[in-house]
Amino acid sequence: MSKLLVTIALLAGLLTAVSPASAATIGEVTGFGTNPGNLRMFRYLPDGLPAGRPVVVALHGCTQTAAGYGTDAGWVRLADRWRFGLVLPEQQTVNNASRCFNWFQTGDTGRGQGEAESIAQMVRRTLADTAADRTRVAVTGLSAGGAMTAVLLATYPDMFSAGGIVAGLPYRCATTMIEAFTCMNPGRDRTAAQWGGLVRAATTHTGPWPAVSIWHGTADFTVVQANQRELVEQWTDVHGIPGTPSRTDTVAGYPHAVYSDAAGRPVVETYTITNMGHGQPVDPGAADGQCGRSAAFVLDVNVCAAWHSAIAWRLDV
Repeated sequence: MSKLLVTIALLAGLLTAVSPASAATIGEVTGFGTNPGNLRMFRYLPDGLPAGRPVVVALHGCTQTAAGYGTDAGWVRLADRWRFGLVLPEQQTVNNASRCFNWFQTGDTGRGQGEAESIAQMVRRTLADTAADRTRVAVTGLSAGGAMTAVLLATYPDMFSAGGIVAGLPYRCATTMIEAFTCMNPGRDRTAAQWGGLVRAATTHTGPWPAVSIWHGTADFTVVQANQRELVEQWTDVHGIPGTPSRTDTVAGYPHAVYSDAAGRPVVETYTITNMGHGQPVDPGAADGQCGRSAAFVLDVNVCAAWHSAIAWRLDV
């Protein structure tokens, strides 16, 4: 090797050695509260996270882990890019053999109790630790995590400004495991007023209500697409708006519908992913609009739910 090449190699090594590297990792947090739901708390805080930033809670689906879902769905990379805190609750097999959040158990789906309260305690701990913006806390999740997202939006509407329900189900669709399977497939048909009444009965809250985005695949036979329709009925009724879209368009070629309030603010929206089965939509890559990576129940369909949700929730500002 020539002296010039040796010099270049040494300089490259020195530059690599002094380049800053992210030390942030997904870590477990203990002692976050009484934890009545017996969940584990994991969290990702980007290096140098300033005060006043948003917080996102991301809830994994059955058989998944907190870290795996947070990374595969794209939320960890977006937290780095846009500087927000990420809370990653994890179910334990002692609570549910398939590691599903117990969205169908009444003891876990009421305000101040069970798994719902455990997750609320994780949020409170993170708000205290990071001095985050309490008005910009969002929650999202896949499948059982999507159903638990609906639980949290209903039981803690004062805590969450927005939510994203991916392949999920309406709040209080089921109150037993047997009912849960019926809700998943073929689904349960109620009127909008009945669905909305279940949310209103969960707390004494009278508004404002969280904005909700609802993602579902048309080929999902685990949690059938009928649940998307019922979720729209539930949340448009809660917001007191018509159950017909204010406008429709496409996002990445997929049908997208927006339901706005009287002030023109989008408060419910749906993304219908044609021919997608049961899973989280991602679009692996580094370009704007892309995020996530393929994994079990994380599906590359050329649109990333996390990215579009984050933009709607203005996490990029």
